[in-house]
Amino acid sequence: MVVSARQSDDLRREPVLPPGFSLVGLRESGDAFAHACTIASHAGAATLVWTRRFDIIEFAVVLEPENILAEARLAHYLAMNALADALAVHSPPERPILFRWPDALIYDLGLIGGGRLAWPEGCGEDEVPEWLVFGAMLRATTMTPFSPGDVGVGMAEEGFEEVDAVDLIEAFARHLMLGVTRWQSDGARATALRWLDRLDKVPGTRHGIEPNGDLVVTTQAGTERRSLVEALGRTDWLDRDSGGPKL
Repeated sequence: MVVSARQSDDLRREPVLPPGFSLVGLRESGDAFAHACTIASHAGAATLVWTRRFDIIEFAVVLEPENILAEARLAHYLAMNALADALAVHSPPERPILFRWPDALIYDLGLIGGGRLAWPEGCGEDEVPEWLVFGAMLRATTMTPFSPGDVGVGMAEEGFEEVDAVDLIEAFARHLMLGVTRWQSDGARATALRWLDRLDKVPGTRHGIEPNGDLVVTTQAGTERRSLVEALGRTDWLDRDSGGPKL
């Protein structure tokens, strides 16, 4: 892959984040999600960790919830909304941006990224966690020619005029703060319903989000409940060998 001068400049400058945020930058080989989990207990809320990669836009943010863990996990939907909204700001018009439950981000029917959520080990469901960490990845470029059967897409290949990691991180932070404000005024349910608006749905199927974040799927065959905790543990969109979204 040839890296443009614009991309190099973008990775040299730092995101300008809303008041209250603090930025931790990592080199290209760093793991933003793992690092944020390591420092979360002392770094504090709104610490944003960014890995300077050319092929993947990778960052993570520390949250400090006020609800018990069973309810606080709904922050995953809040952060996924912010991630999709940030991508939409830079997206070519009339291209669908959808979710596949619970953590994959789909652009124009191809996998472009996803989110992860972590909480302190040993925290009980009825305890308020000291922290949560939401980690995000968006594929800036596939770096390889498209092959039949590929499920992943990259921003550069999908018509984004500029692949700008810094602008996307700035947009995510702004939309996250807006989401927090909406959560405080309208409640967590409104956040979950907004996430459902973007769910990649199957015709004839109804979906709902339980207070603990589980997905309820209703069809003519009956009702199925899918565990958010179990699904987050799988992180099906992530290729652990490459360290990026699956192709």
